[in-house]
Amino acid sequence: MASDDPHQYLQNADCIYDENQVKEAIATLAKTLNADYKSEQPIVLSVMNGAIYFAGHLLPSLTFPLIHDYVHATRYRQDVLGKDIVWLVAPKPSIKHKSVLIIDDILDEGITLKAIVDKCYEMGAEDVKTVVLAEKTLNKSKVIAADYVGLNVPDRYVFGCGMDVYGWWRNLPQIYALKST
Repeated sequence: MASDDPHQYLQNADCIYDENQVKEAIATLAKTLNADYKSEQPIVLSVMNGAIYFAGHLLPSLTFPLIHDYVHATRYRQDVLGKDIVWLVAPKPSIKHKSVLIIDDILDEGITLKAIVDKCYEMGAEDVKTVVLAEKTLNKSKVIAADYVGLNVPDRYVFGCGMDVYGWWRNLPQIYALKST
């Protein structure tokens, strides 16, 4: 249940990854992406709003030429339970015949990320890969696997580093997990 006091979320949460661990994970992802994309010129799509923190830290470390844009597809709408996908900004037609790299904050069940990947292919993208800052460890299979994963998080509601809890705390440089929802 949502609280009027965002500080209550921090009081009811455990720090899963500190700022240095997050920075190290992003640096490792950048090194891998730089090697894999050294001869590519992808269109990089950040998934709003969650990927804004991750993209802001990852993009300056990428050494290959890229075109950056964004998409905005959501299931959460400032809640902690996902609903149907709503497209606020779909991929642009310029992705046709291009290599696309999607940046997202978290791979949970994968429903939103799969919808974005499917939409890119539907619009004619040649190749689509995904990079996520965090992947939630679940006891069930996901509808999609991320191509690149920075950190694994427990099956709890997590926030910080672009991920929110009822709209709050995307700005935290650490990743927290609620003790209960």
